[in-house]
Amino acid sequence: MIQAFIFDVDGTLIDSNDFHAEAWQKAFEKYDKKVPFDKIRPHIGKGADTLLPEFLSEKEIEEFGDEIADLRGEIFKDEYLSRVKPFPKVRELFQRIKADGKQIALASSANEDEVEEYKKIANIEDLVEKSTSADDAEKSKPEPDIFQAALKLLGNPAPETVLVVGDTPYDAEAATKAKLKIVGVLCGNFPEKDLREKGCVEIYRDPADLLENYVKIVSL
Repeated sequence: MIQAFIFDVDGTLIDSNDFHAEAWQKAFEKYDKKVPFDKIRPHIGKGADTLLPEFLSEKEIEEFGDEIADLRGEIFKDEYLSRVKPFPKVRELFQRIKADGKQIALASSANEDEVEEYKKIANIEDLVEKSTSADDAEKSKPEPDIFQAALKLLGNPAPETVLVVGDTPYDAEAATKAKLKIVGVLCGNFPEKDLREKGCVEIYRDPADLLENYVKIVSL
């Protein structure tokens, strides 16, 4: 029986994946790197440490990788954050989990200040005990660090009593490496095939679908 949930945030609870891809694209352009949106979009869900090597050489990363990552954050905050909306029924799902006596943690590769804003956007500030951010992980997804940090914040419950919810293959890969079960959601617009191949045990449409199937999910 599941006793604790660990949720990814971007693309899982809030509709932000395309905005992140656009922000990365604009940040790259400032450094004369023309990277098409459709090349960046499949890598959303990774942190900067694993996304940048897809598009920059080691020398470029050393010279201006941190600057691009910081600029991406500024662009996202200035141009896109106000446009981010939660997916339907996020608060209701979290209320259902809490009413059932379960714990909730967030595990995001976003910066800590972004995660705090996301809680407000999704109207779940009062329903989340713990949350991790990029600052809590040496390596971002698809490495397991962020989920291992979330487990620690939850008091290190038995892995079989914890369920991860995420929208990307990188969530699935990271959860699997952390020996955690994961269910995937399709609202982040990653292919169902990719989610299953990387380890998702079940696939649902979005948080509203998770809420509708809560009794089944909590018995995984």
